[in-house]
Amino acid sequence: QPNGGAPGAERDGAGPRRSTESEVYDDGTNTFFWRAHTLTVLFILTCALGYVTLLEETPQDTAYNTKRGIVASILVFLCFGVTQAKDGPFSRPHPAYWRFWLCVSVVYELFLIFILFQTVQDGRQFMKYIDPHLGVPLPERDYGGNCLIYDPGNGTDPFHNVWDKLDGFVPAHFFGWYLKTLMIRDWWMCMIISVMFEFLEYSLEHQLPNFSECWWDHWIMDVILCNGLGIYCGMKTLSWLSLKTYKWQGLWNIPTYKGKMKRIVFQFTPYSWVKFEWKPASSLRRWLAVCGIIFVFLLAELNTFYLKFVLWMPPEHYLVLLRLVFFVNVGGVAMREIYDFMDDPKFHKKLGQQAWLVAAITATEFLIVVKYDPYTLTLSLPFYITQCWILGIILVLTWTAWRFFIRDITLRYKEIRRQKQEHRHEKDKCLSNGDGHSALLDEPSGSKLRERKL
Repeated sequence: QPNGGAPGAERDGAGPRRSTESEVYDDGTNTFFWRAHTLTVLFILTCALGYVTLLEETPQDTAYNTKRGIVASILVFLCFGVTQAKDGPFSRPHPAYWRFWLCVSVVYELFLIFILFQTVQDGRQFMKYIDPHLGVPLPERDYGGNCLIYDPGNGTDPFHNVWDKLDGFVPAHFFGWYLKTLMIRDWWMCMIISVMFEFLEYSLEHQLPNFSECWWDHWIMDVILCNGLGIYCGMKTLSWLSLKTYKWQGLWNIPTYKGKMKRIVFQFTPYSWVKFEWKPASSLRRWLAVCGIIFVFLLAELNTFYLKFVLWMPPEHYLVLLRLVFFVNVGGVAMREIYDFMDDPKFHKKLGQQAWLVAAITATEFLIVVKYDPYTLTLSLPFYITQCWILGIILVLTWTAWRFFIRDITLRYKEIRRQKQEHRHEKDKCLSNGDGHSALLDEPSGSKLRERKL
């Protein structure tokens, strides 16, 4: 089937179906929607370029022509990638949709590499080519302020501190963690990342002022209400997706209009579903992999705030929102590819393309932060924060050594000792049976000697 539209396009290759993967029934209808349209895209692209070349007068503005040329180059690359790039693990709503975001990942990584190779001043001023309002230092803000939930000094509105926190970032936190739960598909990993990020905000508030929040903003509004409610709704959605019947019919094979509308809506749901079972304590390899996933997740979250700070982008700027939309679309594919790589290393012998790009993008963003503002990153942690992190790292390393080294050695020693005891017991039993048998054999020969004497 072209363009990844084959039944089972989200299967883990041609191997046997895993126990955590849902059953899929498909009538195999291959409509115009699923067919390859490489020639059509090539024809439209050539006509568009011909129109610009032959019928449109080129402006005399060098800056405008430079911007338009860069945008046109990116669009041509996206057209190539959408039609020719390798399919990923997802096929709904259409494989071309996920190929598009794969190519956007390449463009974004190249943009980051370009920014990385500029001087700090040139890199910040280059952002003016994207938006003339950028390239200006951000104003200082007081994010902590008064942390009283009930402020008796304000007679008109004593709960004004709470209402001030209920801005557009509250639903953004909720929907963000709802989508992250759909990516990770595991309750405990989501909660660990949520709580760990609040500890990171506590630890780094001396570097970035927007990490300074009230205690109830950290734990009540963020962890419990926004993040917790988003994780809960996400887990409920995961439960529904794991129990849903995946039976696909071609749109024109459905007789009723209600059925056709339902089929169109379900086109935006997964083709099949795989329940993630990370099992971090099953082996040292999986434990290190899960720790690496959590680390990259937290680093990507921190990059959001540090990039805004070093590139002088206001929190409400549309580029910040576009970056979050980008990670929402590529994160789910990357997590699925990472899980497949961990769960079936014999078939998935190399890391998936989207997972590779997400890891490269996260690392490049961090390098930009290091280059553009090393002073902020090297501000020393407060002493009590350092003690807490050292204690946490020691506890994690101690548990790792006990679980995968000391415990295994102890269990292996007990098993060897048990086997030796069983072997010794069987040997003693065999020796005992052998003596009795020899005594019985000696009895007839003794009686025969007595008969001869008689």
